[in-house]
Amino acid sequence: MQRLTQLQQHRDILTGTMRGIEREGLRVNRDGHLSSQPHPLALGSALTHPHITTDYSEALLELITGTHTTVESLLLELTEVHQFVMQHNRSESIWMQSMPAILPPEQDIPIATYGTSNTGMLKHVYRRGLAERYGKKMQCIAGLHYNFSISPELWSLLDFKGDTHQEQQSDGYLALIRNFTRYSWILMYLFGASPAASKAFLADMPHNLQAFDHDTFYLPYATSLRMSDLGYQNDAQSALTLCYNDLDSFIQKMYNAVTQPWPAYEAIGTHRDGQWIQLNTNVLQIENEFYSSIRPKRTTSRAERPVTALMNRGVQYVEVRCLDIDPFDPVGITASTCHFMDAFLLFCAVSESPLFPYDGHCAQSHKNFAQVVKQGRDPTLRLNKEGIAISVKDWGHDILDQINVYAKELDIAYGTTQYSAAVELQRQKLDNPDLTPSARLLNALRESGLSLQDYTLQKSQEHS
Repeated sequence: MQRLTQLQQHRDILTGTMRGIEREGLRVNRDGHLSSQPHPLALGSALTHPHITTDYSEALLELITGTHTTVESLLLELTEVHQFVMQHNRSESIWMQSMPAILPPEQDIPIATYGTSNTGMLKHVYRRGLAERYGKKMQCIAGLHYNFSISPELWSLLDFKGDTHQEQQSDGYLALIRNFTRYSWILMYLFGASPAASKAFLADMPHNLQAFDHDTFYLPYATSLRMSDLGYQNDAQSALTLCYNDLDSFIQKMYNAVTQPWPAYEAIGTHRDGQWIQLNTNVLQIENEFYSSIRPKRTTSRAERPVTALMNRGVQYVEVRCLDIDPFDPVGITASTCHFMDAFLLFCAVSESPLFPYDGHCAQSHKNFAQVVKQGRDPTLRLNKEGIAISVKDWGHDILDQINVYAKELDIAYGTTQYSAAVELQRQKLDNPDLTPSARLLNALRESGLSLQDYTLQKSQEHS
């Protein structure tokens, strides 16, 4: 409460909040198949363009905004980048769904290329390594990353631990991440939009999904198969579960992961037929390989490793990585979702965030998350809140009550009502699960009589 009081006395600082978006999206042809065409020349160089690049596949676009002081300017830029891509690539569409379109055989999924420079080859070989380690299909699942930072003044004002401002800021962001770990299950319930997958995507993959129609499989109460363990088993990363109690231990674990070999990857080797197939045989080739729903970040200098940047200059912002593409919005995210994310992340930063003791609470948070992505709309589901069983609805309303306090502070700072309105909009989803994106998508499939593939193609072409 003391930090909240301090915030209320200096709420003008909140207008220094910055946010940015990285939106992934597969390029598909008119038949809804993954594009086999190289990255369009009209979109510029995927290696150097600041706003349009590729992620894993040559056909997986990544649209990147700058950082913005308002949600309105953020979405204006994202819309402009999206429109530019569509205007210069009229023969294709951007897939309006996190789960992939029809993919070619595994060996024919094109890995992104970036030219023959050292940097370009490093990026390409890293992606070849991902294919060796996890398979190409899994790397074609798309999402949306929400980057968020708070005015640096706030961390000192709220008296986070540390002898220097850098230490206080890093401590504050780690507190945010711990609370995010506790409460991020609610994001999966409210915004998860991938309850189903196409039959072709699941071929040769062990799963427990049910048939929805001739071409679509699903789980009845799922919210986000993208964020589930569907087809994604990796022993090497399982020991890297991080609870972010302090920056030094995080940096040490990441350093170990990018420097210590892993037997299964040593068996693969780094070369095949004289060609590089992975950067190295370590647990992680580079830090970006770590699979997590949120990351502490620091802008890197040329040729600087992310872990080195964090060690030298501390945490600068967080990258939220668990948001699905919104299949009902042309650019994949609404203004209301952005306003809610700001309020949610501010709540995570300012409210009490005790360290995770080594008694399973951190693991329990991950279990809550895993349950919601597969069963979130099941009315009988009970989550574990510090050892007490509680429904999604009851705990969700409690969390929204707390978030709303911060939403109102943002409203006052920005002279708007959009933040508290965004929180109230989410309350309706807790009271009526049919209003969640995951339920709306399944209902749209039922009403249209279309498979997930055909429905998504129709919507993708409408927004081209």
